Amino acid sequence: MTPYEQAVETELIRWQQAMQKPPTAFGRLSTSIQRRINRIIPDRIHAIVTATIKQMTRAVLFGAEFLNRAPVQGQTLTQRDAAVARRIEFYKKTSAAEGGVTGAGGILLGLADFPLLLSLKMKMLFEIASLYGYSVSDYRERVFILYVFQLAFSSQERRQQVYQHIANWTEHSRELPEDINQFDWLTFQQEYRDYIDLAKMAQLIPGIGAAVGIVVNYRLVNQLGQTAMNAYRMRLMSSAEHRLGTT
Repeated sequence: MTPYEQAVETELIRWQQAMQKPPTAFGRLSTSIQRRINRIIPDRIHAIVTATIKQMTRAVLFGAEFLNRAPVQGQTLTQRDAAVARRIEFYKKTSAAEGGVTGAGGILLGLADFPLLLSLKMKMLFEIASLYGYSVSDYRERVFILYVFQLAFSSQERRQQVYQHIANWTEHSRELPEDINQFDWLTFQQEYRDYIDLAKMAQLIPGIGAAVGIVVNYRLVNQLGQTAMNAYRMRLMSSAEHRLGTT
């Protein structure tokens, strides 16, 4: 193992421990606050967010919109990480700029930010998968992408469950149904909606929407990017191909 791989392994151990921590009192309080706020938010806004997430999930599972990158082969982990870091930086800046524009436009443009940001996040995840050498033409790899998304944007309780799927992906992927219609998109969209509302609703407030949009989008994309990096690093470093030095 190279010095870089040793450093990554240390980072992974810390990340894995964080993913498996039980819910804290603060986390439970945050969830309670989120649920109260969700009851205040108009049903029309909830409906828009829910429909957007549903459509995007189905596009990921069934569509060809994101399937335009071949998996990158023959690179070291150092090279892959560097390429992924550059793409995350690009998407952070792009999403921040988009959040600033839509945040400055009031409620209607603020609502438009949901599908735009979600699309950017998904495109980033598909690029990351390809850069780490995985073919997203396999629907199971697209399910893995949705799990990564859940891992980044879920309650700690749900995060623990999803982490187990990712940590034991070889075994879990064999258990996935051949019919991708059976994917539990309802839990996926509910967890994402509940997580995102508290931060993103402030973007609809006149006067501060632009600033909120810039900061929140930047941080959310960074959080997703780092989660994806660690999830794919974990797979690569435990794979036979990596141990043989072919990745």
